[in-house]
Amino acid sequence: MSSQKWRVITLICVCQVLVLALWFSTTAVVPSLQKERTLTSFHVSLLTSSVQVGFVMGTLLSGFLGLADRLNLRRFFMTAAAIAAVANLSILLLDPASLGIPALRFVVGMCMAGVYPVGMKMAASWAEKDMGLLVALLVGALTLGSASPHFLNAIGGLNWRATVALASASAGLGATLISFARIGPRFAKAPGFRPELAFRAWTTPSLRFANFGYFGHMWELYAMWTWIGVFLQVSFQMTMNADRAFMLSKLATFAVIASGGFGCVIAGWLADRWGRTTVAMTAMLLSGTCSIFVGLLFGHNPAFLIALCIVWGITVVADSAQFSASIAELSEPSLVGTMLTVQTSVGFLLTLVTIHLIPHLVDAFSWRYAFAALAIGPFLGTLAMARLRTMKEALALAGGRR
Repeated sequence: MSSQKWRVITLICVCQVLVLALWFSTTAVVPSLQKERTLTSFHVSLLTSSVQVGFVMGTLLSGFLGLADRLNLRRFFMTAAAIAAVANLSILLLDPASLGIPALRFVVGMCMAGVYPVGMKMAASWAEKDMGLLVALLVGALTLGSASPHFLNAIGGLNWRATVALASASAGLGATLISFARIGPRFAKAPGFRPELAFRAWTTPSLRFANFGYFGHMWELYAMWTWIGVFLQVSFQMTMNADRAFMLSKLATFAVIASGGFGCVIAGWLADRWGRTTVAMTAMLLSGTCSIFVGLLFGHNPAFLIALCIVWGITVVADSAQFSASIAELSEPSLVGTMLTVQTSVGFLLTLVTIHLIPHLVDAFSWRYAFAALAIGPFLGTLAMARLRTMKEALALAGGRR
């Protein structure tokens, strides 16, 4: 069964990458959009934050209705991916400054709740004492999918419509290929969402600290992913001509975000052996440090800046899977669904703060210092995970390897 398992896991990951190209498909083309129509920083932030809100709403709706348990997982994934592809493609019918675009992006975000968590559940059905690695592979697929529009934008040049169309076609292909995936032998219905018990996420100390760690991680992650491309382009324009800066920034942004996929896999493998809190704390300390120092290289040698950004890209998402795995291991079996829904919903809502905060910090302090505010999250998250590590409940993590 081992060879079949890894064929299926590989297929699920490929489908995730193809569909999740939609997540940042408009964020990646902001520089091209700006050449056609002047967009406010609020509108630019809205291109990503509308997806975040949609994902939260989709997650809550799916949890309330128990869709992942009541529907065929492959058909659920396929339908959500197909609707998202059509909604994203419909952007091409609208003016770049239209508020209809964030509305369509909201639909894309809602549909992602039928793709990312569902794909993770399909992968988990094949788990055999390697849950940390499997979850990390799916987060790695999310990371690579999120990075892919920047690559598509680089090869498409200034034609932002080509990037949007290619991302939509990619999602359509993913929707088709998922029909060939199989559900594993350990598939089980997940515990339903029980909103009346949601406060257990705060009243249970071990869950509270695991959630605080996740929130610190999310404070940094999506703001970095949203604005790193703009940051790099503006920096490169200080040392080279605009066309070269545009191309290099797109390729560099793809490399920075995509490198996180490598970080996820390595961190997942290490967490099952060294412990979840150890890996999460290390990753957050490193990423927080990068967010402080990256601005100091703004406008300087592009090679050094890209190198530091790649380290940041690896560490900023390396710990992501470990928070979900920790909640699953620390929760009562009947509360796993509720606790994961609470964690995901609050975490993605928190990203709205920093996604919209960064442009205000740039106006006030310049790009040299704007990203430093993101370090607050991972540093506080590290303290939370350190507190969790001292608790006896932490022995439930990774088979006792906390």
